[in-house]
Amino acid sequence: MPPSSSTAHTLPEQKQRILFPYTTRLLDSRDHPKTICPSEVARALSSSDLSTLDYVTWRDAMDDVRALVWEMRARGEVEVLQKGEVLEEETELEQVKGPIRVRTKID
Repeated sequence: MPPSSSTAHTLPEQKQRILFPYTTRLLDSRDHPKTICPSEVARALSSSDLSTLDYVTWRDAMDDVRALVWEMRARGEVEVLQKGEVLEEETELEQVKGPIRVRTKID
């Protein structure tokens, strides 16, 4: 399990335990600089996972998927893009309006 981030977006361990593998599996399936959309993670969740997480539909998972992406970004694991540009490190999740894309960060 990935270490928890100290950011305000830290998800409960149960949510991380379910969402993190879906996220990394999708990221690992794309060579850099290809990206994923957070909705791909949410749509990949099984009915059982949705129920366990108290979500009715995949759309209910979107806020938590985005929060997980921000945790991963804070740990230096991913880059978050909007309109094809990498968002600055100082950009907070609450500041982002509209679609984002995510890719594995290359050192």
